[in-house]
Amino acid sequence: MKFCTLLFALLFSLTMSAQQSEKDEVKATVERFFEGFHKGDTTIIKETISDKIIMQTAFRNREGKDVLNSDDANKFLNAIATRPDDQKWDERLLSFNIQVDGNMANAWTPYEFWFNGRFSHCGVNSFQLFKDNGSWKIIYLIDTRRRQGCKE
Repeated sequence: MKFCTLLFALLFSLTMSAQQSEKDEVKATVERFFEGFHKGDTTIIKETISDKIIMQTAFRNREGKDVLNSDDANKFLNAIATRPDDQKWDERLLSFNIQVDGNMANAWTPYEFWFNGRFSHCGVNSFQLFKDNGSWKIIYLIDTRRRQGCKE
């Protein structure tokens, strides 16, 4: 009986350790994405995303209507690559909530966005990732953007 309990505890511990390792890899992928974003380095960003990534933003427009906007990944990458040197984009992730099931993961990251040192807006990013040949890739990114209800 003691052997069964010990074996169960060992297997449970190994499973939890593997799960945490996967979560750490997902977090590292998201952090690497933002490293490229902040540096204006699309090569770094491309390491973290699928070539078929879907990008969307959910927001409320000035008339109070909820809007879902689809973004073109190439336009996003071009905006990063051609950002003027005098512009500093600083997206500060406030926390991570990561879920993993096999080769699929989700990272939920509340954030604040600062433009040239001034607070601009806040929201949440929701990243969907797929483990492709041993490497986590962002396949879907949707974010919210608002100015009300932010901690700032």
